[in-house]
Amino acid sequence: MSTLPVFLVDALPAGAHAVLDGPEGRHAATVRRLRPGEELLLSDGRGGLTRCVVSEADRDSLRLDVRESWTEPAPQPRVVLAQALVKGDRGELAVELATEAGVDVVRPWRAARCVARWDEGPRGAKALARWRSTAREAGKQARRARLPEVTEPVSTKQLAALVREAAGALVLHESATAPITTADLPTQGDLVLVVGPEGGITDDELAVLAEAGAQPVRLGPTVLRASTAAAVALGALGVLTPRWGP
Repeated sequence: MSTLPVFLVDALPAGAHAVLDGPEGRHAATVRRLRPGEELLLSDGRGGLTRCVVSEADRDSLRLDVRESWTEPAPQPRVVLAQALVKGDRGELAVELATEAGVDVVRPWRAARCVARWDEGPRGAKALARWRSTAREAGKQARRARLPEVTEPVSTKQLAALVREAAGALVLHESATAPITTADLPTQGDLVLVVGPEGGITDDELAVLAEAGAQPVRLGPTVLRASTAAAVALGALGVLTPRWGP
């Protein structure tokens, strides 16, 4: 039995009936072609879910009967991905895969060797908007009750400050001798996961992050792309921490 389709709303219905309209309603009615008697989930993207039954289908909206509402607990520890800016659509791929794998926060990182440069102004704002849109759509596809936050870009100095405040931090690095399975991982709070750019993390950056408390680790014997490393690490963290537990 497949899981119910999820549609995002600004606020969950407070009463026994609701209307799903706008872009989400149009998608439900014309693309998914949901009909009376079929069920769906409404999500506010912040953990709240409402199960509904379609009572009436219009051309671009649905009328719904509310069945039940609940709040999904936030996973612990919370994974905060510091993803170095990646050139072209590979940056969006990194966000998409990390979102599907369960990341909680994405912080674009202006690393020294980033080929991509998000300048202040319209170009940088447009790139950030693409990452945020990608996270939203990937979260819907993955049936997530909580969508990841995609923040403004951070510098290495700002990232080091975040590492100091976090419950734990990992830097994925090909020269690290310690596997991720031996890392000291928190069970609560923020766990910062740092992924470098295509050109790699510089020695100076690695030293700054390690001094702030980050643990350099490797995922395995191969070198992963900057766009796929976070998703693989999130899968490992799901097993190594309580995130995938009951």
